[in-house]
Amino acid sequence: MARRALAAVWPFVNGCITGTVLGMTFADQCASVVTVDGGSMYPTLDAEQGERALVEKRCLYRYDLSRGDVVVFRSPRNHRELLVKRLIALPGDWIQVPENQEIRQIPQGHCWVEGDNASVSMDSRFYGPVPLGLMQGRVTHIVWPPHRIGRVDRKMPEGRIMPL
Repeated sequence: MARRALAAVWPFVNGCITGTVLGMTFADQCASVVTVDGGSMYPTLDAEQGERALVEKRCLYRYDLSRGDVVVFRSPRNHRELLVKRLIALPGDWIQVPENQEIRQIPQGHCWVEGDNASVSMDSRFYGPVPLGLMQGRVTHIVWPPHRIGRVDRKMPEGRIMPL
């Protein structure tokens, strides 16, 4: 009797296990959704709206990130925390930090990130260049709420990257 019950339930259990493994693989390798928290990326991303953003992860295979991308990364101060900021500078770039007019070169293997709402953002201006190894992906679209669904544009603040 137990064998018959197991045979009847097994296709369902097998489907659940397979779906879970495929879902976890997709979320780990291809894309996932993150909830926006805090006001550092306002108005691009609005936590007050309960926004959720699609994070594309294929860009990580060769660090195919560009200046102006909105990226998700692990906090350099607390690796359990995910942060969302705009990528301003890549390895080897010279960047002008507006608050103190300092000019810094970004070391190899690192990048510079800032929130769009600088007055409330804790970013590279506070903790310095971020290791590329902490990157988790690039935000490509807002997927919730319905009235905000759309692409997240790449944009760069003027005059921040210094020519060599």
